[in-house]
Amino acid sequence: MRFAHLRVDGQTTPRLAVVDGESAIFLDEVMRRAPRDLQDLIEQGPEGLARVRAAVGAPDPEAATEHEHELEFEASVAPAALPRHRVADLRHSSAVLRPAQVIAIGANYAAHASELKLRSETAMTIFSLWPNSLTAHGATTTWPADLSEEVDYEAELGVIIGKPARGVHARDALDYVWGYTVVNDITARNIQFSEAQWSRCKSFDGFTPTGPVVVTADEIPDPQDLWLTTNLDGSIMQDASTAEMVRSVAEIISLLSRSATIPPGTLISTGSPGGAGYSRKPPVFMRDGSTVTVSIEGIGSLTTHCRVI
Repeated sequence: MRFAHLRVDGQTTPRLAVVDGESAIFLDEVMRRAPRDLQDLIEQGPEGLARVRAAVGAPDPEAATEHEHELEFEASVAPAALPRHRVADLRHSSAVLRPAQVIAIGANYAAHASELKLRSETAMTIFSLWPNSLTAHGATTTWPADLSEEVDYEAELGVIIGKPARGVHARDALDYVWGYTVVNDITARNIQFSEAQWSRCKSFDGFTPTGPVVVTADEIPDPQDLWLTTNLDGSIMQDASTAEMVRSVAEIISLLSRSATIPPGTLISTGSPGGAGYSRKPPVFMRDGSTVTVSIEGIGSLTTHCRVI
C-alpha cells in the first residue's frame, strides 16, 4: 500500500490517505477512529494496518481474528463506492510526520565517499536530522544566500521502522521495516566542511523533503535492488543502484539497534550515491529557481523547488 499526507487546497492540516494510482482515499472519510497520521498508524501495529486494508477493500489475510468484527465494519463499503480524490488536485505534506527520530547515514556509497574525500570503510557515519527540516513533495525550499551558496542535492532511500528494534541481527532486520520513501538530503556544503558535525548543514528548514508517498515494506521485496536518479534542472546528476551501498539496509538497522532501541516511526536516510554537485568540475549547486527531482524505482518521484533569499 501507498500512504501520503495530503490536504485539499486551502486546508492547513494534512490528512492521512491511501494513494491508489492517480486517486487518494482519505482515511477519515472511510474509517471510524481513523489514524490521524502515519506515525499514529505505525504505533497501532499490524492490527491498525489490517483495519486500513479492510477499509479500502484490500483486507489483510494475516489480520488477527479478535479484530474480525472491526474489519467487517471497516469493509462495509465496496471499493468502487469509496470517496476518491484526484491526487493532482491535492497538496502534499511531508510523507513522514512526527517521526520518533530522523537518523541519517553518511558516506554509505563508495563513489560518494570518494568524491567528498571521506572514508567509508571504517565505522559508519551517523548523525541526526532536525524535524524542522522535513518538507513535502512539490514544496519550495528557501535558504539565505549569506549562509550558503553551495547547496547540494543527495538522493537517498528512506526506511521507516515499524516496531521497536533492539539487538537485531542483520538476517532479521528487514522484519522491522514498516515502509520506504524517497528522501532528498539537501546539504549546505560550505557548512558541512567547516563544522565537526553534519546535522546543522542538513537541517535548514525544508532541507529534508520526503515523499511523495510511503510504500509499505511488502511492496519492496529487496531494498538493495532499487534504482535512484536525481534530475536537476533537466540534467541527470545521480544514477545508481541501492546495491552499491557500503552497508545494506539490514546492516544499518542491525548496527544502530546494538546500542539503542530504534523506536517505531523512526526514519533512517540511508546515504547517497555518487554524482553530488560539490564534486563536479566546475561544481553544480542548486540555485534560485532550480527544480530537483529525486526518483526511486518502486516508490516514486520527489520534486523540490528552490528559492534563495
